[in-house]
Amino acid sequence: MLRFAIGTVALALAVPALAQDATTPDLEMWRLGCGELQLSDAESFSDAHLYDGQPRTLTDSCYLIRHGEDYMVWDAGLPGALVGNSMTQGPFTVTVKRSIVDQLGDLGLTAADIDYVGVSHYHFDHIGQLPDFPQSTLLINERDLQAVTNPPASGPVADPAIFAAWTTAEKPKLTTYPKDHDVFGDGSVVIKSTPGHTPGHSSLLVRLPQKGDVLLTGDLYHFVEQIENRGVPQFNTDRADTLASMARFDSMAGALDATVVIQHDPRHIDRLPAFPESAK
Repeated sequence: MLRFAIGTVALALAVPALAQDATTPDLEMWRLGCGELQLSDAESFSDAHLYDGQPRTLTDSCYLIRHGEDYMVWDAGLPGALVGNSMTQGPFTVTVKRSIVDQLGDLGLTAADIDYVGVSHYHFDHIGQLPDFPQSTLLINERDLQAVTNPPASGPVADPAIFAAWTTAEKPKLTTYPKDHDVFGDGSVVIKSTPGHTPGHSSLLVRLPQKGDVLLTGDLYHFVEQIENRGVPQFNTDRADTLASMARFDSMAGALDATVVIQHDPRHIDRLPAFPESAK
């Protein structure tokens, strides 16, 4: 009788574990190099003069996520026309070594294999290669898309031609959302609303089965010092929203014990494996 009772308890304890294993998504993520930004003066990255006169090098990182048989690209980097070239505008000099599509080829993938392209926001260094993925479903916060299609009185926020495949098509493959968005419906990849940098700016939570939770910042932070001293860029659309988003993001990171990856900070590149290796 005792042996039967022990066996029954063991079976009861094992069933939830087996069920959990059965529903764990087959998930992995790659970091893609989508350009580099040389900054002669970081003055504009703080409205409180925290970085005046400081030169900086920023990386432009994109990410590929595989969820079972589905693929998602997060952020589309600098324009592909810059591959092998450079462009200087104000304090920025930007370059691109390889396109996203070229890097996908290393993994045996093409643009047609990408089911979703999500963008953290509408700035040019995050949407530059969107036109390479016209067959993919675009994921974008509704407030950012509204700003693109109906620009404010101050002028255009992005080149609308970049979004033409999703804004002019009769039946566009487009998903918008007001706040958070669960991409695959199982909680493994969740777009988190972190407005302030732009009206609909978003960050990304990826819950990898082995590495654990990873939080990609988008442009909530550009470099680690902004976490420490709350540097709010002069070009953000809302200061109060930015500070509230920073507080929310930091609370999530702490509660989940997540690996935080600042997408523009070269010091965070090695928080994920070097391409073509993936984090699982």
